[in-house]
Amino acid sequence: MNVSVLITGCNGGIGSSLVETFSEAGFRVIGVDKTARRDDFTGAVFLQADIGLFGHDESVIDQFSVDVRTACGDHPLGILINNAAVQILGATEDLTASDFAHSMNVNVIAPFVLTKAFLSDLRAGKGVVINIGSVHAQATKPEFAAYGTSKSALHGLTRALAVDLGPEVRVNTIAPAATATSMLKAGFEGNEQAFQALREVHPLKRVAEPSEIAKIALFLASEDCSFLTGATIYADGGVLSRLHDPA
Repeated sequence: MNVSVLITGCNGGIGSSLVETFSEAGFRVIGVDKTARRDDFTGAVFLQADIGLFGHDESVIDQFSVDVRTACGDHPLGILINNAAVQILGATEDLTASDFAHSMNVNVIAPFVLTKAFLSDLRAGKGVVINIGSVHAQATKPEFAAYGTSKSALHGLTRALAVDLGPEVRVNTIAPAATATSMLKAGFEGNEQAFQALREVHPLKRVAEPSEIAKIALFLASEDCSFLTGATIYADGGVLSRLHDPA
């Protein structure tokens, strides 16, 4: 397939599944992450970069844009997947303004800067932007104020960009619930009872697999979704539809 896709946060659980899924579908994949390349990276090109810097220094995003376009070669960039995120947890009295600023910088400002940086490329091919949001934008829990707020802003950015960039570029969000990444599973190591309780709270009685989120992204990038923009797809296993009143 003569199109490149840029995927941020490519080393994470969902990110690595996105890389694998789009590579298998024939796209040229450029993966970006703050940490060093994983041994099992399956994309065409890996770029190590801290997207948290993109909103602070134009020279950084300018050079990054050059590196991405070089990596694309004769496969023009047609899809941008803003997957990278930080999740800083803490009670309101413990969170700092810096925590909030960093959350917004990585989770919201970087996706905006990246969209703007590659706007000419995306417009040229009637491209697609896919933001990886979260159910926490809609319903959250204690100690998620910074993360939930940033994801709410990302969902809002999706709608605003869809209006601003239509009809040339489609912009949508996938909002997963709990997903069985290595990071999530590590957090429940030694506490299978708590992990089972997490599964049970979802009407589907399980959490998502990273590959399921990646397949939704592939669908959103396809012509089968040509009339879908400004939308949020809640891949939540039904958890947002369920009340948790006392019995």
